[in-house]
Amino acid sequence: MARSGLAGAARVARWADAALGPGRAGATADGKATLSPATAERAAGELDLTAAQVRAEWDTARLAGLIEVHGDRARPGWRLRAWDRDDSAVLRGWVALFDAWSLACPEPDGHEAAAVAEVVSAMPQVLSFLQLSAGPVPVDQLLDLLQQRVTELRTERCEVPYGPRTQEPEQRQEPEQGQAQAQEPEQAQEPLPAALAPLLDWALRALGAVGALTYGEGQATLTPLGSWAVWVKLEQICVAAQSPAGNIEQAAEGMLRGCAQLRPNAARAEYRAWLAARPVGSAITELLGAARGEDALLRGLAFEALRVVGAPAEPEVRAVLDEPALRPYALLWLAEHDGVDPEDAHEVLTREEATWLWVDTAAAVADHGEAPMLVRHLESALQPTVPALLDEVRAVGHPRTVQVLVALAAAHPDPALAKAVRRAAFQVHTGGS
Repeated sequence: MARSGLAGAARVARWADAALGPGRAGATADGKATLSPATAERAAGELDLTAAQVRAEWDTARLAGLIEVHGDRARPGWRLRAWDRDDSAVLRGWVALFDAWSLACPEPDGHEAAAVAEVVSAMPQVLSFLQLSAGPVPVDQLLDLLQQRVTELRTERCEVPYGPRTQEPEQRQEPEQGQAQAQEPEQAQEPLPAALAPLLDWALRALGAVGALTYGEGQATLTPLGSWAVWVKLEQICVAAQSPAGNIEQAAEGMLRGCAQLRPNAARAEYRAWLAARPVGSAITELLGAARGEDALLRGLAFEALRVVGAPAEPEVRAVLDEPALRPYALLWLAEHDGVDPEDAHEVLTREEATWLWVDTAAAVADHGEAPMLVRHLESALQPTVPALLDEVRAVGHPRTVQVLVALAAAHPDPALAKAVRRAAFQVHTGGS
């Protein structure tokens, strides 16, 4: 269903990839991702569509993440690249469109922006009710539910109830001349159900347009695709509510620190809960921000959390390959994402990258582990001898090299080896060879 619903958008996105890429004519005229008239006509002729159809599919492709517009340039999103081989990319694209249903169809004229926002905020509860009903639901029943939810939203904001207010006879006063005009809008307000009915109609039609439900003859029914999407979101809410270690409200750095002492399975459960509670794009940005910090332990944990994110993180992970501190982690992440066995993923690293990663991991152990762990970490080095390891460690230029070598010298039980490591640390510190 998702592939069928987005087939036209994918077709326009592929056309844009071929026709509007770097070095070709601009896609937009206003820098706001609106397809220019000339480009729309050109696409219509080449795709045998009308210009209106091209614009509609273009907008759908943008909302589904099949096209990314930067200024007057369009480029394909990661979902388009993975479209033919990855069903999850198709489903994520459709869910992105589903989440943007209020943008897919303009709201009716004559309604205040606040009222529209309230309906958009209340619709998840309406959709949850439709999902639990597992069948057609009369629109009148949905209108009652929408009214209740909007009333709750206004109560939470401590707003005055919608509609005319009454006063006891002895409290009524003749309004001053300046007050009369101020009271007129309040007296003209519609009762809440009458005001919400056209907005509910708009919401149901918009959700129908994106394929989430069918709407007609006074009732609405979720499609199988819509029911699945709502169920997934309900499941995410439940996962987030059951955050094992209670780090769901923390920023990425705090959450990762909270996971540092957890076993791998418990940590992954915590990552899932944290991710379920926030938009995936901002979560990825937060995790990479934490990875760029000075704490090497958080760097490793951030990429473990990104493994839970999966495919949506691929563009951002590829984008950090030019950052020396993140490159080895990103290369391993991408190799595993492409299907390489985690035990073999280190083969994608050069000798220098592997050595840099060894030093970074040693820094994490030195900061957060115990001395025996650091000694055991020495055994994981690629180099066959300690002198060879020290030579290559000095050459990679990791900023924590001195601290790692000093900590290793203090922890190692062999006096001769410890002395050699201390000498290497001193040479790095003084800039000697």
